[in-house]
Amino acid sequence: MSTTRKRIAVIGLGTAGSMAAWRLASRGADVVGYEQFGTSHDRSAHAGESRIFRTAYFEDQDYAPLIRSAKALWRQLEAETGTELLTLTGNLMLGEASAEMANVSESIDKFGVDAVAIPLEEARKRWPQHPYREGDVVVLDREGGYLRPELAVLKAARRAEALGAELRTYTPVEGIEVKADGVWVTAGGHSERYDHAVVTPGPWAGKLFPELAMLIEARKVVSAWFAGREPGAFDPAHFPCFVRATPREFYGLPAMAGNGLKLGLSGAVNRPVPDPDALDRTVPLDEVKAFRALVAESFPGLYPDPIRVSAYMEGYTRDGHGIVGRLGGEERITAVTGLSGHGFKLSPALGEIAADYALTGSSENTLALLNPDRFLATPTITENP
Repeated sequence: MSTTRKRIAVIGLGTAGSMAAWRLASRGADVVGYEQFGTSHDRSAHAGESRIFRTAYFEDQDYAPLIRSAKALWRQLEAETGTELLTLTGNLMLGEASAEMANVSESIDKFGVDAVAIPLEEARKRWPQHPYREGDVVVLDREGGYLRPELAVLKAARRAEALGAELRTYTPVEGIEVKADGVWVTAGGHSERYDHAVVTPGPWAGKLFPELAMLIEARKVVSAWFAGREPGAFDPAHFPCFVRATPREFYGLPAMAGNGLKLGLSGAVNRPVPDPDALDRTVPLDEVKAFRALVAESFPGLYPDPIRVSAYMEGYTRDGHGIVGRLGGEERITAVTGLSGHGFKLSPALGEIAADYALTGSSENTLALLNPDRFLATPTITENP
């Protein structure tokens, strides 16, 4: 690994930015992080109390090695901070035979993921809380579980500080300009020069870089929490996290406090946010009713009225895969954004990839399906004298 003391700006200290700051500081970089809100705020993609961690993957089987790298880094962050962040309870994937379920099977076969198909009758006995359908495929990912996102972002940021990073909270970035002598970042009317900038703006990507406005859509994500009727029925010790792919996509995790479930719907139904600076965090009754209908249909073991709902934002690309790499061909800008609802579990590995690009100019750890070039065919950042 390179330990050249380069001066690196990290713009946005949420899901990916906090991890990039930690990995860069760990590798000897001179890191300055910018965040428009406070550390581990609740407006963006790491809000919501919990995130599923899964290794057998719906989206593409080639994520499996990256997830394994992320798992090792999660354990490293836990060790360095003395904090439990990843709890392995298992994760169920359910649905009819489909391309998504085929990806799950291929990730198991290709990469030796510790997961197994569970016969439907056995699944009904082990997890009777679920409404199984004839034709369902049920896979138990033994390496799955849940993460604590707000705590994880906070701990990564604080660990970066302990390693020498300077984190400037409540400091919005007003501009980024590439010049012959480096990357100039302007915040609070003051500009500073850096050797490289790692840009992790989340739903604000289009505001910071206009060329990303057509590639990344900010959407409002709603989570709802429901109480269980029977004590212990949804305890994580015997009720794994889950993702259902068909006939309707939704996911659930045991509630962190008390007996119940946190539920979320498919990213495809999340409503666009025209201006991420003006997110309406209220949850209208039609969205509450959609959750009520889901619970009535799928989980009779829950009371149908949510005891809590919350809204935050995520950035989605057209193909559902993130943008990770050099932005517009410019060697001094690395972007990690548009993670499309499944990036948190990967975030320490994405932070490591960002550190690779910033310090060595390339990364052997990244995936071709995350390359910004699939959208940005020609450079769009111009160099100024």
